[in-house]
Amino acid sequence: MIAENLIAETLPVLRPGDTGRQALNWMELYRVLHLPVVKEREYLGLISDKLIYDLNLTEEPIDLHTMHLFTPHVHPRQHLFEVASIMYRLCLTVVPVVDEEHNYAGAITLDGLSGRIVRLFSLQEPGGVLILQTTWNNYSACQISQIVESNDARILGLFVNRIDQSENLEITIKLDKVDLSPVIQTFTRYNYLISAVYMDDSILNDMYEDRIEQLLRYMNI
Repeated sequence: MIAENLIAETLPVLRPGDTGRQALNWMELYRVLHLPVVKEREYLGLISDKLIYDLNLTEEPIDLHTMHLFTPHVHPRQHLFEVASIMYRLCLTVVPVVDEEHNYAGAITLDGLSGRIVRLFSLQEPGGVLILQTTWNNYSACQISQIVESNDARILGLFVNRIDQSENLEITIKLDKVDLSPVIQTFTRYNYLISAVYMDDSILNDMYEDRIEQLLRYMNI
């Protein structure tokens, strides 16, 4: 997934003659804190609600203060991960997409990016989440996959995080199963530390109630 495929279809742009009040009205309407300023096709920069309030620009045209605009942007072929990194580091709710000539191609919103990430990593799919801890030397994606699949489960997403720049890793796994008990037991046998388990309690309760009902029927035979 690349930046040009993430562009929001309805987000407006500001023109140099627009006032800070117009910018604030659109920010409120579209639930963002930033908007791009564009002159014809040229991207001039990004204006924020904070800048408008700090410089008291509500009744003044933006072109009187373009020297204060900052110009974060991404290029059309940059990957979703790079877009996410820029938005995170700069605390942006909007990041413009520009071509090699600095022409404005559109903008990506934080809400739109979040939705794409949710779909990309199957976060909306039913299933449980398992968090493991191990060391860098013991980490093997192949072994983790084998353990999961040996319990008739599938990995929908896997994320690795180094803990405080140490040799310890935290591994978050999204699985397609709600009941993770068999998977947990196998990971424990392989000396993985299970630091957290997240399962849908309502689904588990239904499953356990069904098993109890089956047991009671069996006992009455």
